[in-house]
Amino acid sequence: MSSTSVSTSSAQLLADANAAVGSDPRKAEKLFQQVLASEPAERDQAEANLKDREAALTRLAELYRDEKNAKALAEVVRKSRSFLSSTAKAKTARLIRSLLDMFSSIPDSKQMLTDVILENIEWAKQEKRIFLKQSLETRLVALYLDSNSFKPALALVDSLLSELKRLDDKLILTEVHLLESRIYRGLGNMPKAKAALTSARTAANAIYCPPHLQAALDLQSGILHAEDKDYKTAYSYFFETFENLSQQDDPKALNSLKYMLLCKIMLNLPEDVTSLLSIKLALRYAQLKEVESMRAVARAHQNRNLAEFEKALRDYREELSSDPTIRSHLAALYDTLLEQNLLRIVEPYSVVEIDHVAKTVGQERQQIEAKLSQMILDKVFNGVLDQGRGCLIIFDQQEDDVAYESAIHMLEQVGKVVDSLYAKATKLA
Repeated sequence: MSSTSVSTSSAQLLADANAAVGSDPRKAEKLFQQVLASEPAERDQAEANLKDREAALTRLAELYRDEKNAKALAEVVRKSRSFLSSTAKAKTARLIRSLLDMFSSIPDSKQMLTDVILENIEWAKQEKRIFLKQSLETRLVALYLDSNSFKPALALVDSLLSELKRLDDKLILTEVHLLESRIYRGLGNMPKAKAALTSARTAANAIYCPPHLQAALDLQSGILHAEDKDYKTAYSYFFETFENLSQQDDPKALNSLKYMLLCKIMLNLPEDVTSLLSIKLALRYAQLKEVESMRAVARAHQNRNLAEFEKALRDYREELSSDPTIRSHLAALYDTLLEQNLLRIVEPYSVVEIDHVAKTVGQERQQIEAKLSQMILDKVFNGVLDQGRGCLIIFDQQEDDVAYESAIHMLEQVGKVVDSLYAKATKLA
C-alpha cells in the first residue's frame, strides 16, 4: 500500500469512527483502534499519520470516559506510550495529562488512576523525561492527599522538592510547596503548614502565577487563618478566591463561598449570610443544597437553637460532613451554640435547677453540668454550681472597683519616689 493510501485510509477511518460514536460505539471503538495500529510506509506521511493517531487516541479515551469504563481508559493510556516515544516531550506531557484528567469523570476510579500514574512515572524515568516525571509525581501527591494518605504524599514531596530546588522550576515548586502545606495541615502540624505556604508564596512571587494557582494559594491561606480562629482575615482570603474562581466559571468557587459563609457564622454574624448571598457573584449559587446547608446552620446560630442546629446537621449530613474544612469547625460551632443556648436559658434566673436546663436543651445532665462549670471558669457569667441542691446560682455582673486600681497605681508611684530619694541620698553620702 502506498504512503498516500495509508494516510488517506487512516484519515478516512478516523472520520468514519467519529461518525459512528453516537450511533454505534463498538464500531467506533474498532475503527479508532485500527487508526492507532496503522503505520505509515514512508517518512513524508509520518506527521499526518501521527496526528490521526493522536486524534484517535483522544477520541477513544473520551468514548471510554463517557461510558465510565476506567479499566479500558487505563489501557488506552498504556497503549499510547508505544508511539509517544517518538513525539515531542511537551506534546507527550500535554497528551498524557489530558488522558489522566478524564479519570475525574469516572466514579471510584482513584485506585486505577494511581496505578496508571505510577506506571507512567516509571516509563518517564526510563525515557529520561524529567519534567513529565515531576509533573506526574505532583499529580500523584495530590491524589494521595485526596485519599488522606499523608505519609506517602509527604515522602514523595520531600524527594520532589530536592529535585526542583536544583532545577529552579518556580511554577512546579509553588505547586509542590502548596501541596506540602495541605499535607501538614491534614497531619495537624500547623507551624510547618504555614512555613510551607510561605515558601509557596515566595516562589510564586518570582514568576507569573496563573489565576487558578493564585486562587489555591489564597484558599489555603484562608483555611490556615480559620484554623487560628482569625476569621476576619480568613474571610478576606476566601473572598479573593471566590472572586477569582467565579470569573473563570470554576465549580470550585462554591467551596470558597461556603467558607465565606462559615466565617460569618463563626464571627457571630449569621445575619450577614443573607446579604452575602444577594451579591451578584453569589446569586447563581444561592439555591444550591450546599449553600442551603450553610443557611440552615446560620439560622440555628442566629436563633441560638441547639435543636435546630442538630436538625441541620442531620438534614445536610453529606454537605456538612464531606468537606474536611467545614467539618473541622463543626465541633467549635456546636460548642458555641451550646454555650449561647445555655446563656439564653439561664439569663432570666438567679437560681435554676441543672435538671431543668438539661431537659430544656435536650442533653444529658452530666454534659450540661460540665459545660456550665467551664463557662463559669471562663468567666462567661458569674455563678456557682451548688451540687448539693443540684442548682446553678447566678450572680449579678459586678462592676470593677476602681479604688483598688487607683490604690495600686498610687503605691507604684510612691515606690518610684522612695527609690529616687534613696538614689539621691546614696550620692550625697
